[in-house]
Amino acid sequence: MAKTETTRGYLLNGRLSFRQPAKGYRTGIDPVLLAAAVPARDGDRIFELGVGAGAAALCLLARVPGCTVTGEEIDPIAAALAVDNSTANGLAKRLIMRSSSPQIQDGPPERGFDHLMSNPPFWRATSGNRSPYPSKASAHHEGEIGIDKWMRDLCRRGGRRATVTAIYPAARVTDLVTALSPLAGDLSLFPLWPKERRQAKRVLVQAHLGSMGPARLLPGMVLHSEDGRYTKEAEAVLREGKGIDLGA
Repeated sequence: MAKTETTRGYLLNGRLSFRQPAKGYRTGIDPVLLAAAVPARDGDRIFELGVGAGAAALCLLARVPGCTVTGEEIDPIAAALAVDNSTANGLAKRLIMRSSSPQIQDGPPERGFDHLMSNPPFWRATSGNRSPYPSKASAHHEGEIGIDKWMRDLCRRGGRRATVTAIYPAARVTDLVTALSPLAGDLSLFPLWPKERRQAKRVLVQAHLGSMGPARLLPGMVLHSEDGRYTKEAEAVLREGKGIDLGA
């Protein structure tokens, strides 16, 4: 197998070094926002479905020093980068990687996690143009597994009253809510507004397994000022590593 060309960047204002493929899927701010919304505490165990190169996991491990993340990733290149990134940042003992490839059997799935998180593929398999890069295509478009099965696979890993946190396009958030509703309740929707008075492009969604509480629409966060710079609230999350309170 040819060696994958990578680039090195940084997360959380240089607090974390981060390598990812030079071509194909490139990490943006979504995984950083996702990690910030997980209400983890010291000693908690978190499961992430679709780890990629590890951006969300690393950010969460950096914010909550006493937690651990177990992750699954079907792309072997991305999974290897996640391991390398955790080692480079001194977090190797706290990130446990598992393969989600059907060709690799890791034994029965581990369950009982305190928190579950995921940045699922955004678009239906038939929508838009798929990227020629397999990693980007699988990150952005559903394959054989749609959002319903993705959320079922994620939620079966949680313990009683575990939180489930995801980030998803506003245009498809009803699909995510429909997938989550039979599995969890006490749903919180946290819109991410690109600028004031603009339509939200992304929504953070959080729910509790085993709960029947009502849904809540939260005020959300404005990401950019009119001049294009991050707002103070967004800076606190993306650069300082502050958490986002979704009321868990």
